[in-house]
Amino acid sequence: MKKHFFITFLIFVLGCKVDDNEGLNQSPSVEWTFVACEGNYGASNGSITMINNLGEIKSVSDVGDVVQSIEVYKNKLFVIINNSHKIKAFDITKEGLRLPGIEVDTNNSSPREMVFLNDKLYFTNWNTSDVKVLNLINYVIEDSIKVDGKPESILVDGTDLWVGIQLNNDFSDGNKLLKIDTKSNAITGTFDIGKGPTSLAIYNNNIYVANTFYDENYNAFYGSSRLDKIDQEIDIKYYGSGVVCGGDVLNYTNKIFRSFSGGAAILDEKLNIIENTKIGDYVPGQLYSAEIIGNYIYFGLTNYTDFNKVKVVDFYNNEVGSFDVGIIPGDFAYWTSN
Repeated sequence: MKKHFFITFLIFVLGCKVDDNEGLNQSPSVEWTFVACEGNYGASNGSITMINNLGEIKSVSDVGDVVQSIEVYKNKLFVIINNSHKIKAFDITKEGLRLPGIEVDTNNSSPREMVFLNDKLYFTNWNTSDVKVLNLINYVIEDSIKVDGKPESILVDGTDLWVGIQLNNDFSDGNKLLKIDTKSNAITGTFDIGKGPTSLAIYNNNIYVANTFYDENYNAFYGSSRLDKIDQEIDIKYYGSGVVCGGDVLNYTNKIFRSFSGGAAILDEKLNIIENTKIGDYVPGQLYSAEIIGNYIYFGLTNYTDFNKVKVVDFYNNEVGSFDVGIIPGDFAYWTSN
């Protein structure tokens, strides 16, 4: 019995020792949160700020004219540069971004937002009024899906694209949400979703939309809308004058948040803003962007000149991080090494 115990103990110790050595051989995980900083229009001073899990900050300056949006796909950071009419792709390493990266010219298309599916990048374009398809094997733009108007927001549900037409071709407020079959690249549905669809989120069979639209004096008004993909029922809620929202709608643990009054608050079933659920409390006019990463909301704040910060807030409404970033933080992306 004692011999059996000794052998068992020896195996246990050796087993632990091997596991410990394996642990020592494994390098720690590194996380990067990337911030797209638009820069000033026409100045080509758009930049990317990088924040790792230790709070260390790096930046890539002079990326181009208006760094519009960023996304991570297969250990690469893809960057849409709107007024330079380019897409750049950088390898991501534990040390940050590997420069100079790959550059794709979009031929004066004014690219806006993007999603990925099966090694293809789908991106919206204002000047050419289309959704272009970039093949990520050879980095060739292989198709163009023409639309009526200026498409902005885009998401993919695994099979279909959903695209919001923010503006009509005459720059009046658009009101359409398009469904596009990615197998045929054909538009298979068009829905009146409310004025100025600027951001999309999905939960179950519902597409949620943040609406932002303007009067003849360029005063902003806001709303939220929802499309049930199954029965195609549409709900639209416009908020009254004096309600200040941002342009984002976000999904966190099956709750839909709407950027609102310097923070983000939950929408109820009738698309009303539940004000007492608001996370974050910043100057409404400075809130430019919002994104949920993990269990935190990242808020991009700016005065468009010398005040540019990212605030990180948990869902208990505690500010847990504050970072100085490049001019006009407008989008976020996340990468982890493990």
